[in-house]
Amino acid sequence: MSSFERTSYSDQLNIDTPEQVELQFNIAGVGSRFVAALVDYLIQAVCLFLEFLFFVFLSAGTSDSHSSPGWSGMDTATKWVIALIIFLNFAFFTGYFILFEAYWRGQTPGKKLMKLRVIKDSGRQITFFESLARNVIRIIDLLPNWYLVGVITMLCNKGNKRLGDLAAGTLVIHERLDEQSILHQSSNRLITAAPSAAASQPWNASQHPSPHPAPQAPSPWEKPIVAMFPADAVARLAPQDLIVIESFFARMLDLPMDTRAAIAYRMAAQMAAKMRVPVPDGNPERALEAIAFQMRGTGRAF
Repeated sequence: MSSFERTSYSDQLNIDTPEQVELQFNIAGVGSRFVAALVDYLIQAVCLFLEFLFFVFLSAGTSDSHSSPGWSGMDTATKWVIALIIFLNFAFFTGYFILFEAYWRGQTPGKKLMKLRVIKDSGRQITFFESLARNVIRIIDLLPNWYLVGVITMLCNKGNKRLGDLAAGTLVIHERLDEQSILHQSSNRLITAAPSAAASQPWNASQHPSPHPAPQAPSPWEKPIVAMFPADAVARLAPQDLIVIESFFARMLDLPMDTRAAIAYRMAAQMAAKMRVPVPDGNPERALEAIAFQMRGTGRAF
């Protein structure tokens, strides 16, 4: 379920997830999306200019002074080459947006610069098919010039959606500043174990004469996945539970850390209750990862 509300001159989308946690996204407006598109078109223009210089240089070395000018004077091979160039330019123009948004987590270089991202209406990351649909219809949004059809459509709906977004079920949001790559995220905020007494004591150099600092413990994400639960307990889970866990891991990077921690805690507690085991201490995401690892190992993924 989703709803729109206006806060601080920007539209906000609220989505209730299956885990009963509300996600909030700030909808991108016409201005920021226009600047992002302008950056992408400048990158495309530079590439096309370099392509033009290449073919000018190539044709200068192969031109025939006795050939007749114009389309009628060209041979069949030359016409096919020109047709191929036109097709490749069209494929580059369309494929640029399709491939970047599909495989760069809903962003193009222009959107990356403007901190924008394309997501599904459900708040999930878009796939190749959504990216294909919204960018094929981009040609209509461009009509008659400079996204006039697209801008009019965006002004007529709450989600600031152009025709491509309406057809694909997507929207463009402002990226959160606290979103980081999983390889650089610290799991300390997800660990609830109290610090040990030794760790709470102030450092005393006389008690620790070693000049070498103690080695730091590896990050929880650097540790190998281990079986944390008995096999008979994991057998009580249904394949749908694995789908829920994998869905969480698929969109965890799009969640604020507080929301992500709350969902992980709740899911870990639910899975532990179904398995009839106590909730393990430490990072709940590691517990969910171990459950998924054990379920795949038993061949119960489907």
